[in-house]
Amino acid sequence: MEFAASDSVSAAPIASVKLLVAGGFGVGKTTLVSAISEITPLHTEELLTELGVGVDDMSGVTQKTTTTVALDFGRITLGDKAVLYLFGTPGQDRFWFLWDELSRGALGAVVLADTRRLEGSFPALDYFERRNIPFVVAVNCFDGAPVYETHEVRDALEVTDSVPIRMCDARLRDSAKDVLIALVEHVTAVTEMSRRRGLA
Repeated sequence: MEFAASDSVSAAPIASVKLLVAGGFGVGKTTLVSAISEITPLHTEELLTELGVGVDDMSGVTQKTTTTVALDFGRITLGDKAVLYLFGTPGQDRFWFLWDELSRGALGAVVLADTRRLEGSFPALDYFERRNIPFVVAVNCFDGAPVYETHEVRDALEVTDSVPIRMCDARLRDSAKDVLIALVEHVTAVTEMSRRRGLA
């Protein structure tokens, strides 16, 4: 599956697919969308201020200076097959009210995880599980972060064997691409399984 930018109006894509990039505060959602988007991504980042002291959990991300307050948006064209529209969700609790609107019409999601703060992944995992939105887990391998095997991450996050888990570096386009390919393949498999059950 190749990613290719396309600005041609005549070569209309077959499908438009909305995907979410979610996870806790500071796990790399904005970075991943920026790395993979074929267009200049839209960001709604604001500087962290003293108003967030005692509200935002900065443990493990003390070098972070900005935060997403609404969404990140990017686009990727898959040859002549489809266009993926990526919506990055805000990570802080106080902005979670935006998730319902952002998830409307989404076919799948990437849940980014940080091994230094795996507990920050549970709200996103619970959100997509409750809404039956297919998702993959992408462990963003931060420099100096503890390294775990896939099965260890799966056990810690308590996700089923059917959920793909990928190790990634959200800064690198090829790594982000591998995560999105895994998600598209997973969404396709879940959709096909649901279709077969409906015909049974």
